[in-house]
Amino acid sequence: MGQRVLVVDDDPTVSDVVRRYLEREGFTVELAGDGQQALDAYDAERPDLVVLDLMLPGIDGLEVCRRLRVQDRTLPVIMLTALGEESDRVLGLELGADDYITKPFSPRELVLRVQSVLRRAVPPMSEDVFVDGDLRVDAARRTVMLRDRELALTVREFDLLAFLMRNPGRVLRRAELLQQVWGWTFGDQSTVTVHMRRLREKVEDDPAQPRRILTVWGVGYRYEYA
Repeated sequence: MGQRVLVVDDDPTVSDVVRRYLEREGFTVELAGDGQQALDAYDAERPDLVVLDLMLPGIDGLEVCRRLRVQDRTLPVIMLTALGEESDRVLGLELGADDYITKPFSPRELVLRVQSVLRRAVPPMSEDVFVDGDLRVDAARRTVMLRDRELALTVREFDLLAFLMRNPGRVLRRAELLQQVWGWTFGDQSTVTVHMRRLREKVEDDPAQPRRILTVWGVGYRYEYA
């Protein structure tokens, strides 16, 4: 039995193609055709990752993503979006999706995205621990503590914070962050902006006046230890 992937799409042709490609790579695949089926399948199967179409009958994909995040903040979610749905894509990222791919897409590319996200969800063999005042990041255990309280970060949020803290004081361009954290050689740089905003909301006392994750206007971001 391989890692379990829940594929949620109301188009049976798309679902079947994705299932076959994933199973070829050793994944165990469960299919759901609408939002309620997706939530029921999650409760029953507890998948390792969800591939989630935004345009679903009944409960739409954004609401499914929101409900999944309430139950499990670390569950990897990859969204499927139509090419022109930029606002929905951004909203999905704000709700905690880890990645997205636009339709029409290559099934092989989707498999690579699934493999990439799941690799990042596995704790690395690392003893890196980063401490910035009352903020403590343990890369091996993939835990983040702020004032002795564990924070609930998504896979991408954790990877982004760890990468920032590994490179303090260095200006990091959005394109570099996409490549180093997401593994993308190209993509929508607003993805970085959305994740930075979410990350600040969790690690900054005042996200509007950040003291750790600083914006370098027109360039990117810089992490400053206290």
